[in-house]
Amino acid sequence: MRRPHVEWMTRADDAILEFLLNEGNRPLIVTPGVIEANIAYALSSINQRLRKLKAAGLVDYHDEERGLYKITEKGEQYLSGEISPEDLTLEDFLE
Repeated sequence: MRRPHVEWMTRADDAILEFLLNEGNRPLIVTPGVIEANIAYALSSINQRLRKLKAAGLVDYHDEERGLYKITEKGEQYLSGEISPEDLTLEDFLE
C-alpha cells in the first residue's frame, strides 16, 4: 500500500519511523542518539521531528525518564499506508 501524503511530514519522519519499525524484526526501543547514529540526520533534527511524530501519535515514549522512544500502532499503520492524511493532523502543534 502507498503511504498517505501528509503536508507537515518530512523525509526525516519516514526515516525515523522506518528505523523504529525495524522491518522483519521486533520494533526498536531507542534514544534519539541511537537514531542519529543510524540515519543521516542531525540529533537536533531528530529531536524536533520526534516531538511532532509524538504529537501525531506515530511514536511514543517507551520510558520517558530515559528518553526511550518506540513506534506506535498508528505509526506502523502509516508506514503500511493503512491510514488517511486526515488522521495525521497537528492543528495546534504546527509552527
